[in-house]
Amino acid sequence: MNARRPFYYRETAGIRISVRPQFLPEQSLPALGRYVFAYFIRIENVSQRIVQLLARHWHIHDSIGEEYEVAGEGVIGRQPVLAPGAVHEYNSFCILKSPAGHMHGTYRFLGPENAYFDAYIPRFDLLAGE
Repeated sequence: MNARRPFYYRETAGIRISVRPQFLPEQSLPALGRYVFAYFIRIENVSQRIVQLLARHWHIHDSIGEEYEVAGEGVIGRQPVLAPGAVHEYNSFCILKSPAGHMHGTYRFLGPENAYFDAYIPRFDLLAGE
């Protein structure tokens, strides 16, 4: 396995989102069209304001043309509050029917004075064998 996995990041409105995807061959069954990928997320508040992550909205695409959307409150059952300089990390997974695809999306935040804004999750590739 490649020890240097790809790394993706994007900053929007003072929120820096970094992603490291990883193929999980031990949980995948290619003969049955099951490819499992983990992704490790780091959310950093590089702004000078306190924000709260409220929701997520993912777009998941695979190389056979299937597309999925996943939306919901928080991340992994949490809606973290991030002070300036704070970091929230978590990991999750997705299952594709093909050995390649990509994901991207947004996190919805609440900022000062009840102002909502979206931070963009960078597009990242999901490649079996990476």
